[in-house]
Amino acid sequence: MDIAEVVAATGWSAQQIRDLEAAGVVPRAERAPNGYRRFTAAHVRDLRAYRQLAYAVGPVDARRALRGIRTLPPAEAVALLSAFHVRLAREREQALAARAALAAVSGEAATDAPPVEADAMTITELARALGVNASALRFWEREGLVAPERIATSAGTARRYPLAAIREARITVALRAAGYRVPEVREAVTALRELREVGASLAALDARLAAVGRRTLALLAVGAVLAEIVDSRTGQGS
Repeated sequence: MDIAEVVAATGWSAQQIRDLEAAGVVPRAERAPNGYRRFTAAHVRDLRAYRQLAYAVGPVDARRALRGIRTLPPAEAVALLSAFHVRLAREREQALAARAALAAVSGEAATDAPPVEADAMTITELARALGVNASALRFWEREGLVAPERIATSAGTARRYPLAAIREARITVALRAAGYRVPEVREAVTALRELREVGASLAALDARLAAVGRRTLALLAVGAVLAEIVDSRTGQGS
């Protein structure tokens, strides 16, 4: 099979195929007497696998994985691939946690206007607004659930709750009332902090979850090919 046939079979350009070969994504092609590369069905299989894996985990990790499963001890190669499933599961859990947090205050999380100084609250004002004790807010702060600012006062420092901290406190109240334990609330609040680009929209989080689902399906689909490559190095059949 020459490179033009591989281009037709995979959709990669000739230069991309040469680059992926040089990067170790596919095995080195044999050379014909005239110096041209001669490819096999395994090259086509691996190039197609790379496309799916790159979609699932990103091109950098996909290149690393396809090199690794040919060079690492089989047990390490399997662990490398398993880690991708763990990572995608963690991404899904993070998005679900953030969604639960945002859904708890869905009518209050987004604002059309930028925050201003007057939006901030003192600990007394926030405790009164939420119907909790100030000691509860201090406990939540120690547990990493709410992150107020500290401002200088004539008596030293005082807590100041900007909109982000107020939202965290509202999330904490809502999730605790729903039966969430402190570690679960912490996970939800942390996820929402980390997913800043989708932190104000349930629709964006739903889109993220859908994307993780599609990437997971791609990883599952390519799994048989990756397993075949690893298994071929053990000298055993499946």
